[in-house]
Amino acid sequence: MSSDPWGRVDETGTVYVRTADGEQVVGSWQAGSPEEALAYFERKYEGLVVEIGLLEKRVKTTDLSSKDAMTAIGHLREQVDAHHAVGDLAALRVRLDKLVELVDARREERRAQRAKQSDEARHAKEALVAEAEELAGSDQWRAAGERLRALVDTWKGLPRLDRKSDDELWHRFSHARSAFSKRRKQHFAHLDAQREEARKTKERLVVEAEGLSKSTDWGVTAARYRDLMSEWKAAGRAQREHEEDLWNRFRGAQDVFFAARGSVFAERDAEQTENLKLKEELAGEAEKLLPVTDLKAARAAFRALNERWEAIGHVPRDARPRVEGRMHTVERALQESEETEWRRTNPEARARAEGLTGQLQAAVDKLKGQIEQARAQGNAARAQKLERELEGRQALLDQALKGLQEFGG
Repeated sequence: MSSDPWGRVDETGTVYVRTADGEQVVGSWQAGSPEEALAYFERKYEGLVVEIGLLEKRVKTTDLSSKDAMTAIGHLREQVDAHHAVGDLAALRVRLDKLVELVDARREERRAQRAKQSDEARHAKEALVAEAEELAGSDQWRAAGERLRALVDTWKGLPRLDRKSDDELWHRFSHARSAFSKRRKQHFAHLDAQREEARKTKERLVVEAEGLSKSTDWGVTAARYRDLMSEWKAAGRAQREHEEDLWNRFRGAQDVFFAARGSVFAERDAEQTENLKLKEELAGEAEKLLPVTDLKAARAAFRALNERWEAIGHVPRDARPRVEGRMHTVERALQESEETEWRRTNPEARARAEGLTGQLQAAVDKLKGQIEQARAQGNAARAQKLERELEGRQALLDQALKGLQEFGG
């Protein structure tokens, strides 16, 4: 018979293993020596040790599911309980029990982790729903649309919740997206209608602008083009594919008109500049008639100059007051000379002037005599009063004498 600390082989070839409950039959060995029998079943024990070690490592270092781990533990426990190996089977049972505890702990950790992840996912999805519902009322169509698409991608990356909670949150999330899409669709439909109306308006404006491009009614047409431009701006933008073409036609029609007007105005400006030069020369000739020495000759010369003046035509507007003012100055001087000559040669006016001068002279002489008399009588106050009256009459007399001189008197 052969034995070791954990097993023995009796004389019949039966192999036993020692346990806390006594010896247990492992098996029968007839093929060789008892030592070979013990070595064989000890190798089976070592195999169990290796398998349990590998399972411990998998449980600790991999994501082996609890179910698969417990199945593997059950399989190993069956082998240990079957007593088909020689060794410390109790130690293997202890290791398997600890492994069960480890699997249970890992199961609880995973359950807690899943609960935490689920709670985080719930909060994350609730935040996504809240943001989506806020974006549903936004008018920032591009930015809000891009953000909603990003929220969908974020949602897809989050773990699912329980069916009821996940469905409720998804319904709110989807409803917010649908509401935004509906508002955006309505907005752009309205915008398309506005742009189509703008296109029709601008088509009409272009047609009118092109019709006016050959007009030579410069002032009225230029004013109408300004009105058309105001109407163009008020019409809003047409569709992108039409806006640029319409604008090019509208602007092109204006360019044709204003180029033609500019050409005509340039010719007119050149002509008026030449007219100004001629009128300045005539004004210079007119100014040489002053001062008037021969009124009749001066009037004849001015009339001739004025006829030439009227034949010349327009001058630039900003120069008109200055050059016309020079001619008016000469004309006024001639008129004043005529009035002076008329007064000088008018018999009735001369007689009135001589009569007034005589009356004033008699009054002055009378006052002088009264002053001398008052002084002789020693009446200084009366003399002073009369002297003041004399000053007034003398001033009138001097003025009348000056007027009389204009008549050659």
